[in-house]
Amino acid sequence: MPRTRAGRRRLTQAVTAVCVLALLPTTWLYVAAGDRLRTAADAPRTEVAVVFGAGLWDGEPSPYLAHRLDAAARLYHDGRVKVLLVTGDNSRADYDEPDAMRAYLTRHGVPAARIVTDYAGFDTWDSCVRAKKIFGVDRAVLVSQGFHIRRAVALCEAAGIDSYGVGVEEAHNATWYYGGVREVLAAGKAALDAVLRPDPRFLGPKEPGVARALAEAEAGTGSGTGAGAG
Repeated sequence: MPRTRAGRRRLTQAVTAVCVLALLPTTWLYVAAGDRLRTAADAPRTEVAVVFGAGLWDGEPSPYLAHRLDAAARLYHDGRVKVLLVTGDNSRADYDEPDAMRAYLTRHGVPAARIVTDYAGFDTWDSCVRAKKIFGVDRAVLVSQGFHIRRAVALCEAAGIDSYGVGVEEAHNATWYYGGVREVLAAGKAALDAVLRPDPRFLGPKEPGVARALAEAEAGTGSGTGAGAG
C-alpha cells in the first residue's frame, strides 16, 4: 500500500476505474437485452427459435443442453414457433452437438423436418451471424440458460436479428455459478464482437434449410420423420 494519503487515494481511484471498466460490457448486455426476455409460456409467436449448444456427455446432450431443448420443444408444441434452428459445435468427427440436439428433439415429439442444423455454431457470435447470413433468419426466439440469454439476445440483435430470449431456469449449483462468472468475462468479447462484427470462424454458402422447413410448415407437409437438416 502507498505510504501517503495521496498515494492511497490514487490507488483507490485506479482500482475503482478498473472495476467500472470491467463491468461496462456486462451493463451493456443488460441494456441491450432490455425488455426482450420472456418465458416459454409467454414468448412471442414467431417462425424460428434458435437453440444454442451447451455440451455433450457421452454423445448425449448435457443436462443444461437438455433443458434448453425441453424449452424449445415446448415452444414448438405450444405453436409459438414453427421451426427450430439448433446451432452447435461439430468441429471434429467424434463431437456433433447439432445432430445430438436433433435426435433429442425428435425423441420429444418434434418432427425432424421442423429441425434445421447449424454445424458451425462455435460460439454465440458465430451462431447469431450464421443464423442471419447463412440461414436467413430475421426474427427469432432464442433459447439458452438465464445467465447466458442476455448475451445471446444482445449479439443476435447486433447481427441483425430481431430477437427475444427465453432463459431456462436452473438450480444454483456450482455449474450455475461458474456460468455466471464466465458470462462476466465473456461480456468483454461480446462487446468487441458487436462493435467489430468479425466474420464467423466458418461462414460458407447460404443454406435453404430454414426457408424450406417454413414452406413445408405453411403447406402442412413434412411433419413426419424426414430429414430437415440445413
